[in-house]
Amino acid sequence: MARLIRDYVVITLGLLLYAAGWVLFLIPAEITGGGISGVAAVLYFATNIPVSITFLIINAFLVVVAIKILGANFGVKTIYSILVLAGFFALFQNLLKEPLVNDTFLSAIIGGMSGGIGLGIVFSRGGSTGGTDIFAMIINKYRNISPGRIILLCDVIIIASSYVVFRSPEKLVYGYVSMWVVSYSLDSFLSGANRSAQMFIISKEYDKIADYINNEVVRGVTLLDGSGWYTKDETKVIMSVVRKKESAAIFRKIKQIDPNAFVSMGSVMGVYGEGFDNFKL
Repeated sequence: MARLIRDYVVITLGLLLYAAGWVLFLIPAEITGGGISGVAAVLYFATNIPVSITFLIINAFLVVVAIKILGANFGVKTIYSILVLAGFFALFQNLLKEPLVNDTFLSAIIGGMSGGIGLGIVFSRGGSTGGTDIFAMIINKYRNISPGRIILLCDVIIIASSYVVFRSPEKLVYGYVSMWVVSYSLDSFLSGANRSAQMFIISKEYDKIADYINNEVVRGVTLLDGSGWYTKDETKVIMSVVRKKESAAIFRKIKQIDPNAFVSMGSVMGVYGEGFDNFKL
């Protein structure tokens, strides 16, 4: 119960940050982003209908369709997020008539960052703001199209529709800038601290380096047999997967133990197993 309450508190904070990006930066600067929030913003700019009303109506329709198609156990946290976010839009939209910053590009950047980090917080606790996510899941059930591609296509179309309202290529560009910043901020938040690297280390002092990684960094080490093609000498190759934030200490230790060691390090998309992430199905 305590964990569940903590999840909902964190989700609420993430939704507050996401809403702040819209009501403090994007909407006052007349910038349209992606998702159902973007649809609601376009309709607001065109008809003056509050964002909260459009956001709630469209998401309510999508949730009903999703429950019918995807099942009755469709995300409780998603429904909670939709209701809370609609409430935040209703409470805060009219608090600010002018942008906090006079630079439209800066408004797009800050609003996008706030929205992306807010979404990252929500997603990290298993929540979702619904909208195009729901639409993508419904389409994916009947067509073999990745949800990410569907969401991206929806966002491109939504932002492009703002041209009908503003007739301004600049506003269109700012909308796409905001979309990119949201995506980048979201990815950075979700994987920033947990980004991993795969290291291959060739050194005559392989035993000392392996002991350091295993005992001090507390990461697994696999020792591979190798052979240098030029020298034809047999050698040992250390293979280890570590967090990127741990790699600096490992490099310092390698330089201290064997300055002539050969090290190859590359980023990995995902690491699953003990000490890293759980398998995701």
